[in-house]
Amino acid sequence: MSDDNTGIINKCEYGFDPTYGYSLARLFTVKAPKAPKDFDEFWQKRYQKALTVAPKPHTNIINGTNPDWLIFAIGYTSTDDFPIRGWLLLPRRGAVKRGFIIGHGYGGRDAPDFHLPFRDAALLFPCFRGLSLSARAGISADPFWHIRHDIDKLDRYILGGCVDDIWLATSALLTLFPHLAGHLGYLGISFAGGIGALALAWEQRIARGHFNVPTFGNHPLRLRLPSQGSAYSLQQYYRSHKKQTLKVLRYYDAATAAQRITLPMHCACAKFDPCVAPPGQFAVYNALPAEKQLFILEAGHYNYADQAQQQYELINELDAFFAPLSQHTGNTKQSHEQREILNEPRISQMVE
Repeated sequence: MSDDNTGIINKCEYGFDPTYGYSLARLFTVKAPKAPKDFDEFWQKRYQKALTVAPKPHTNIINGTNPDWLIFAIGYTSTDDFPIRGWLLLPRRGAVKRGFIIGHGYGGRDAPDFHLPFRDAALLFPCFRGLSLSARAGISADPFWHIRHDIDKLDRYILGGCVDDIWLATSALLTLFPHLAGHLGYLGISFAGGIGALALAWEQRIARGHFNVPTFGNHPLRLRLPSQGSAYSLQQYYRSHKKQTLKVLRYYDAATAAQRITLPMHCACAKFDPCVAPPGQFAVYNALPAEKQLFILEAGHYNYADQAQQQYELINELDAFFAPLSQHTGNTKQSHEQREILNEPRISQMVE
């Protein structure tokens, strides 16, 4: 760990250098790998299929004492009838002017995030299939094994299902709050940053997005860089299944997908990270073709002296970046679904 008195980041404790010898200038040169010829067709077909699924969201208030938020348990149906569970936060005061889908890292999620500055928003925190509240028998919740689930099947690989879960989270939020169309944002850290890139490449219902230390960028490169976490598991599997592994992972490359993201994006990428190699993170950022902003973190997946200050600065940047989502929100009448699902009196007042 870093020494809080000196701020020095220890490069020697892992048996490899988590900067991989990349200067900042060199990180900005990392490109996305070449896409398979049918990459767009593969994902567009998958996205269109996901749009036909009715999410059927259902909510239940679980905490009415938080001074700032009403806290709900939420569930919705994703592709393959997979039940996704998570949390929904709604502000106690003021109108709901925007909405966010907020993904989690490979460590899963055991509670919503209460530190985000979006006090006029509906915040949906889904747990992706096989993880945390969305655990299921037959799918390991351990990242080492989760990342390998059905990796030998292009159409069934678990990462594709998790991308579907983001698209269906969007459908669920718009079912509950149709007046938020055009006012939705996405935030994804690490695992959720990588699958977020795969989702936002095709998802036009999201207006702005943020990736924090995104994974799955430039698989051919990251398979060669020593790492901890799920990347290590992929590297071990790759050693004995090289051809088959790359054949599938080419379709699940976050940097390749990022080349197709057209909405404004904000990224936080680290110069030092033992779990998500920085060259892969910057491959995602570098590939973004449209409006984008970058916050450079000293380190990712690692505690360091200036971490609290950097997180404070990052939150302030995100507050400003997502501010346009609050502008010109329509105030349509409450839908039948809202009246049936969100029957809490306070919620009815906010969305009418």
